[in-house]
Amino acid sequence: MDENTLLIAKVREGDTSARELLIEKNLGLVHHIVKRFLGRGVEPEDLFQIGSIGLMKAIDKFDLSYEVKFSTYAVPLVVGEIKRFLRDDGMVKVSRSLKENAWKAKCAAKQLAQEYGREPTLEEISCATEIAVEDIVTALEANEEVESIYKSVYQNDGSEIYLVDQIAQTSNKQEEMLNRMLLEQLLSCLQEEEKVLIQMRYFQEKTQVEVAKRMGISQVQVSRMEKKILIRMRSEILKE
Repeated sequence: MDENTLLIAKVREGDTSARELLIEKNLGLVHHIVKRFLGRGVEPEDLFQIGSIGLMKAIDKFDLSYEVKFSTYAVPLVVGEIKRFLRDDGMVKVSRSLKENAWKAKCAAKQLAQEYGREPTLEEISCATEIAVEDIVTALEANEEVESIYKSVYQNDGSEIYLVDQIAQTSNKQEEMLNRMLLEQLLSCLQEEEKVLIQMRYFQEKTQVEVAKRMGISQVQVSRMEKKILIRMRSEILKE
């Protein structure tokens, strides 16, 4: 049993010092991952803090029954946390100070909850972080909208994904369905010979020479037919 596994076992028993040591021992992993995301207009320190949140999530979620090393399990969570930060930062702008205050407040709240065996009050979190109560409330509210679309949801097979990914998947599926319906509608307006040509050129990726041989016509005829068909299909789309 490696050192990480031993520390995680202690964390599961409620040893907060083991958790802090485990975080400290794996910060090098976060630094290494952060290097992959430099040069994107975000301070390395910000990326490191976000990556550290991913590390802490990995510690909380890691199951000792997993047949993988902790570092192997932690990498995708750290990467995912940074990617979501970069994506969210492009949609909803929350100042760096607010993000830091929210992060500190949540970390303190979690630690205090473990120590007290209950949810801490805002005053207790304020005392632990040295951040005014009103500033904590402002920071948490500012981050709430962003975080709401990144909450975990579960699919029918029990696998976990993020709500934003589910929204994106739904949107992509709808777009694919509409494109397919439009294509079927356009193909239905073609003559049989024209359908064969389009299917070979764009679905089977045949060259004009190959299509010409299959259809028993010249390559020049294929080129002319294809051009006319595409112009007609384009005009039909513009009518929609």
